[in-house]
Amino acid sequence: MQKLYTEEGRNLPAVPWERYPRPQMRRADWLCLNGDWEITYGGKTRTIRVPFCAESLLSGLETPPAIGTEMVYRRSFTIPEAWQGRRILLHFGAVMRDCRVRVNGEELCRHENGYLPFTVDVSGALREGENKLTVAVTNDLDHRYPWGKQSVKRGGMWYTPCSGIWQTVWLEPVPEQYIRSLHIKTGADWCEVTAEGVSDGGVNCNGECYPLVNGRVRIPVKSPRLWSPEDPYLYDFTVVSGEDRVESYFALRSLSTETIHGLPRLCLNGKPYFFNALLDQGYWSDGLYTPAGPEAFEKDILAMKALGFNTLRKHIKIEPEQFYYNCDRLGMIVFQDMVNNGNYAYIRDTVLPTLHFQKHEDRRLHRDPESRRIFLESMEETAGLLANHPSICLWTIFNEGWGQFLADEAYERLKALDPDRFIDTTSGWFHQKKSDVDSLHIYFDPLHLGKLPLPQLLSEFGGYVWKVPEHSFNREKTYGYRKYETREDYVAALRETYGKELPPLVRDGLCGCIYTQVSDVEDETNGFFTYDRAELKLKPEELADLAAGLQKTLEEACR
Repeated sequence: MQKLYTEEGRNLPAVPWERYPRPQMRRADWLCLNGDWEITYGGKTRTIRVPFCAESLLSGLETPPAIGTEMVYRRSFTIPEAWQGRRILLHFGAVMRDCRVRVNGEELCRHENGYLPFTVDVSGALREGENKLTVAVTNDLDHRYPWGKQSVKRGGMWYTPCSGIWQTVWLEPVPEQYIRSLHIKTGADWCEVTAEGVSDGGVNCNGECYPLVNGRVRIPVKSPRLWSPEDPYLYDFTVVSGEDRVESYFALRSLSTETIHGLPRLCLNGKPYFFNALLDQGYWSDGLYTPAGPEAFEKDILAMKALGFNTLRKHIKIEPEQFYYNCDRLGMIVFQDMVNNGNYAYIRDTVLPTLHFQKHEDRRLHRDPESRRIFLESMEETAGLLANHPSICLWTIFNEGWGQFLADEAYERLKALDPDRFIDTTSGWFHQKKSDVDSLHIYFDPLHLGKLPLPQLLSEFGGYVWKVPEHSFNREKTYGYRKYETREDYVAALRETYGKELPPLVRDGLCGCIYTQVSDVEDETNGFFTYDRAELKLKPEELADLAAGLQKTLEEACR
């Protein structure tokens, strides 16, 4: 396999990702703990670069540990003198998977979900001068927990695992009474902010100050400017309570379903909108789950916008919040998948559905109560973590039956938490009764619409392959759905799809389509970008007019 570095990976700073990790809840003081850590596994001690997983090139490890091996990370830190007298929070963006955190030998926390952040109050364990931080991690790929597309036997649509610390580790000082989280809810001309952990204080927005009452404030917005990919306008605000101060932002936008000329249409800000999307796996050739720096997100987003796309389906992965912030500020809608757990069965979940056996009552699927509990808790925590980001317009609960159980009950549970976003309950197949869209995956048949009386979403299709060998991870094996020998044939096929196949479906009710995919990933060479992001396989002028033209087709059909 080729060792492929991105441009950012070849120019990695000594402290990677030294950017405040939480854009929607920013404080002035913080200390980044990324960079070189000591790591012990297999009886040997080495150096690893955080926040890159052990299997990645950017980790600096020549031989990553086998799955199921305990890794013990160690480093020291000293609390700045200016922080004395304040509480100290230790934050982890994500650690894969089962980890225990110790400070000066005292175990303070155990965390088992490899995709979600967690915070430890380390104040009581600190000493004057140098403090020792230890993180013991084992990625056992226990399928009761979210595992995504990691596989010990990588290949095809399954990828190299991601073990250990894979997002930023950082310290932050807070006063005794501090703002623990912000919950943002918006309407057509107002924003309501709830500050958990405090009861009084104020919010500054647009030059006005509004008092917090029982931790809550309602901000009126005059002459509201609505958020969209074409105009991603954000309103900044600051919350001040006692000695604590955090900066944040919100946006105003609405989502709805309207029946127009007898067809259900998905609407953004009250108008029919075509969600022209790409599948986004979030893998990089050198950092795997973690790009070399947050600027890599911006590069992907702007390149896909230039090609005429307005939406990314974040597939089976939760990104650092910098990704969602960049989508908020640059104008890229996100369809966010929940990360699957449970077991995958090739015949049940792939072969039979591809042969059109797509009906399966899911009450008896994945019956382990512990696995079900973990999935639902992870779903709720994911929705809570990302709820404030205006770019997220749709949640996907289950993908192609992976880990699926009681989908209708999961829909009701998520809808109660977030009634304002669309939900794709069963992306691809095994549809039950409750979903906001009829969601189809079509790779081998002619493109067509579903039969359910719901807004139609082609939630996966395409996957056309044109391979650039010198920028491909695996020169020997190629995975994709239609293979082209020349770039000219590849571009012609894409133009045929977007210029001739999709427009009639849009007129007949198609509300969005998700092409596979943003970039190549390991054996998969069906991306627009090569895996190392060195080459974009087509030029904006070769596709942008047709991709953007689908919105015009929709508008004409709705007149």
